[in-house]
Amino acid sequence: MSDLPHRPWRGVLVATALPLRDDLSVDYDRYAEHCAWLVASGCDGVVPNGSLGEYQVLTPEERARVVETAVAAVGGERVMPGVAAYGSAEARRWAEQAAAAGCAAVMLLPPNAYRADERSVLAHYTEVARAGLPVVAYNNPVDTKVDLVPELLAQLHGEGLVQAVKEFSGDVRRAWRIAELAPELDLLAGADDVLLELATAGAKGWVAGYPNALPRASAELYRAAVAGDRATALPLYRQLHPLLRWDSRTEFVQAIKLSMDLAGRYGGPVRPPRMPLLPEQEAAVRAATEKALAAGLV
Repeated sequence: MSDLPHRPWRGVLVATALPLRDDLSVDYDRYAEHCAWLVASGCDGVVPNGSLGEYQVLTPEERARVVETAVAAVGGERVMPGVAAYGSAEARRWAEQAAAAGCAAVMLLPPNAYRADERSVLAHYTEVARAGLPVVAYNNPVDTKVDLVPELLAQLHGEGLVQAVKEFSGDVRRAWRIAELAPELDLLAGADDVLLELATAGAKGWVAGYPNALPRASAELYRAAVAGDRATALPLYRQLHPLLRWDSRTEFVQAIKLSMDLAGRYGGPVRPPRMPLLPEQEAAVRAATEKALAAGLV
């Protein structure tokens, strides 16, 4: 990625799963190994402290050390931590911690303790931008109930508060509206199961979940998609989509963890399950993962 120091959010950035021990303490050594393995497998960087990292349940000391561990493993230019928090002041402090750790950008949800209006969203991003790092907005109206619609994103970008957006609404039509209103705002695919559609619409990056289990195949898919190589991208997307589509379901964290287990990551269960899959769900994930592994999609 030639412009990595300037636009570190471009390319395949993996929303990293965080390995926990049986007592739910963080296994930092395994996390460092995982981050390094992802980059060695063709991914461009990592996004710690997102929902796959279950940042909400970490202590402040753990959350800070996760970022520092990722930076030590792959370099700060490849680390874009999530800095979401209930309040803007706390989110800014996490952005400042990321800057001190050597990160080149941060990813920020809108206020998520309440349904923030436009004025609250603007104030939130204004406060965190004061930390000095480029901010990638994370639009996840499914979980936050706050929708960063294209018009609001254009305003945030126009005021210099965000440089890119991880778009997780699932509505691929928004890509064209964002490009119309804010052509310099980088669009990042946020949901795994619309990657090809958003790449076709001009996405510059992918904040992805399933590369935790299948990084090489995921990186190959992304690069073929953004290059317009449909002969490579379409069959690969068709093979992977039974797994990728879990990203739009509430069970996607557990689905990815199960796929990681089957792919042999961490040498055993990734961590104690937070929300076990139903038997029929587990069977579907197992079948799709084993088919992908049999086809060499690792």
